[in-house]
Amino acid sequence: MSIMAAVIFSLGLVGPIMEAFSFTGSLAMLGKNTEEIDSILNAEELHHANGPVAFDDLEIELKNVSFSYDKQQEVLHGINLSIRPGTITAFVGPSGSGKSTIAKLIAGYWDVTSGSITLGGHELTEVPLSQLSEQISYVSQDNYLFNRSIRENIRMGKPGASDQEVEKAAIRSGCDSFIRGLDKGYETIVGSSGSQLSGGERQRIAIARAMLKDAPIVILDEATAFIDPENEAIVQKAISALTAGKTLIVIAHRLSTITGADNIVVVNAGNIEAQGTHEQLLAHCPLYKDMWQAHIGARDEA
Repeated sequence: MSIMAAVIFSLGLVGPIMEAFSFTGSLAMLGKNTEEIDSILNAEELHHANGPVAFDDLEIELKNVSFSYDKQQEVLHGINLSIRPGTITAFVGPSGSGKSTIAKLIAGYWDVTSGSITLGGHELTEVPLSQLSEQISYVSQDNYLFNRSIRENIRMGKPGASDQEVEKAAIRSGCDSFIRGLDKGYETIVGSSGSQLSGGERQRIAIARAMLKDAPIVILDEATAFIDPENEAIVQKAISALTAGKTLIVIAHRLSTITGADNIVVVNAGNIEAQGTHEQLLAHCPLYKDMWQAHIGARDEA
């Protein structure tokens, strides 16, 4: 009888113990989220002018740009680069070399530590953040979707857009058909961070949002890195429609997708090691040649 009572008692403890472990995990997650929020609130303010500027054109110029996240360890060193309007510029290089950092500095996510970045002849600090945002669409490999309807997530690219404009952007980005296949269509709630959708679906909605925004400069930060093979062709087609006639800055993980770029910039350890066309880099940049051969080898094995 005492053994039976002990078994029943121990079984009764299982639930509370599991809940305690779950609560401990929630506390750890809360602590991490609190640290992230605190780092954002305590981050240095961006310094931008308030009055709008008139652009001569939309040429992007980086002059001796250096950058440090913590004002101690420099991650970019004396970057010099010109990006002409309407051209395709690709950043390639090893993981952690500074490709995304350069792209985010161009988008105005941070201020440079030293040097300058100009857009249309104006330093970025002279351009109000709202005006800078109007000029640039940034599509990353992990775009955030809000826990709202698909329609409202797309409309965030242009808050005053009509339903017809939203649906037109969805058609051009290749996501109209899958949206209409959902029970509630465009009114489907995507869930926290778009959890109710696949990676390819989330990416196409992010591209639709960028299409609706219709900014003259598009930055693609490894935008197809985690897309499944079935959806990659659809997403690539959507990206081609998004970037037609615009200034395109692309960070590529598959070199075969950027061989036709006007300028390929090889970034290594925070420096620009070389730049040029695909053919020029194959002939004169050992790092790029090694990366290309590794890419071709991996593609052949697949």
